[in-house]
Amino acid sequence: MDERAAGRRIGIYGGTFDPIHVGHLVAASEVHAALALDRVVFMPAGRPPHKRGQGITPVAHRLRMVELAIAGRPYLGLSTLDLAAETASYTVDLLARARDAWGAGVERFFIMGEDSLRDFPSWYAPGRIAELAQLAVVTRPNVDVDLDSVVRAIPQLAGRVHCVPMPQLDIASRDLRARVAAGRPIAYQVPRAVEEYIAAQGLYRSTNDEVRSRNGE
Repeated sequence: MDERAAGRRIGIYGGTFDPIHVGHLVAASEVHAALALDRVVFMPAGRPPHKRGQGITPVAHRLRMVELAIAGRPYLGLSTLDLAAETASYTVDLLARARDAWGAGVERFFIMGEDSLRDFPSWYAPGRIAELAQLAVVTRPNVDVDLDSVVRAIPQLAGRVHCVPMPQLDIASRDLRARVAAGRPIAYQVPRAVEEYIAAQGLYRSTNDEVRSRNGE
């Protein structure tokens, strides 16, 4: 599906998605409905700057898991825009690439959790991020953010933050990796196709994670 048509409203969902889980999918669906978006596009990160030195699953696996997770949902898409950078990619860089790729006529909404909004003033170039995209903020369990104080710190955010309630699913990719390594189930926390892919590829087993860390992947 072509995202470049002027007037389209597109959600941008960045992250490592290591692995993608039902919390990500519910957030995307809720934002899509609440903000009347034409599409929500998942953009897996190639070199997230906040995870330097941490083991990250090779991108081919992460892309495939997203493909499997969104299959049959035409309002969800997948983009490799955040894989184009040769160095660590910041959100502001990703949004600039999205603007250049889709055109200025596309209205962009960057999806984040409340915990990320709380930390937003410490992000790299937050004011420029607010100029390049509106923020679609989904609720998080046990997270309370003073939106007014965030806007005071980043005035460009005024009128550009949309808070979207969602079912409180306390699922995290880090916990899922730990469960797989410990031989515990992840059924119903990830789509079945993703669960089967993880098992078939031997992802997140303890020895596999050790190799990933040594290789800096």
